[in-house]
Amino acid sequence: MGVLKAICISTKRGIQKEEIPEAEIQEGWGIKGDAHGGNWHRQVSLLSYEKIEDFRAKGAQISFGAFGENLIVEGYDLRTLPVGTRFRIGEAVLELTQIGKECHSHCEIYKKMGDCIMPREGVFTQVLKGGPIRPGDEVEMILPRADRPFTAAVITLSDKGAAGERQDQSGPLVETLLKDAGYQVVETLLLPDHRAGLEHQLIRLSDQRQVNLILTTGGTGFSPRDITPEATAAVCDRMAPGIAEAIRGYSMTITKRAMLSRGESGIRKQTLIVNLPGSPKAVEEALTYILPQLGHGLGILRGTEGECARTYVPGSEEGKQEAGPDQEKRTKEREKM
Repeated sequence: MGVLKAICISTKRGIQKEEIPEAEIQEGWGIKGDAHGGNWHRQVSLLSYEKIEDFRAKGAQISFGAFGENLIVEGYDLRTLPVGTRFRIGEAVLELTQIGKECHSHCEIYKKMGDCIMPREGVFTQVLKGGPIRPGDEVEMILPRADRPFTAAVITLSDKGAAGERQDQSGPLVETLLKDAGYQVVETLLLPDHRAGLEHQLIRLSDQRQVNLILTTGGTGFSPRDITPEATAAVCDRMAPGIAEAIRGYSMTITKRAMLSRGESGIRKQTLIVNLPGSPKAVEEALTYILPQLGHGLGILRGTEGECARTYVPGSEEGKQEAGPDQEKRTKEREKM
């Protein structure tokens, strides 16, 4: 069980937070009076008390709130917890939505110490249930359920769409199909065909938000601006070519021009990234074809599902019959003959 050591807020963004003796957490918003509250996924930030003490041991003279954190919690290494973890503080319930943050400009702490722990050690939550909190309250950690829905993000790549010159139809269609299949869509983005920008978002969604599945649409053709496959391959730790091949193979039964698609599919940490075509019709065809098969792979990636292997039984139909222990023993004995 953890302990809430301090509560900090700021009335404006960009300024240091100040410690307060108690606070009211508002459902769907954040801490009452804090400038970072709002209808988004980073409503309340948390930082481990132990990490602050380690930083102080290096000679840093800092007060609580100096890193921009809302809640200082003792007893948990917050950085190591999976997205989806919940924290109960009295009546209030917070859900972890992001690990770490981007540092757009170095703060005063970094300038003095050459380091700042918030970008790598801070975590962010959204408020599922509100209630009063005060230092000394117990902080109960509740790990995510194994059968929780998969999370997903959708990225549309389109210069004209991002410039407001064309309505994005493919992205909303992908979102609808995912929700109908039981996925929790946490972000949708409309980006220009810019490689660095796409790579940045793929890394952020995979590493900080720990999204299970990222689907991109557009940017997979022969145009010089079609950079989606290159960006995808650049950020992946391992490729999963079978998915992209399956999309092309199925699409070839509909139109021979599907051979011109350069879409890729791969894995970054525990996130699967799949490139879909750009047209709404092709998106619907491809996603309807592959979506029923993705759940097993996603479950393996997040560790909630095991590998599926079957023992071959000679003489069974296409070798698909599953064998019990006795059959496996007889098969091994037969192989020794």
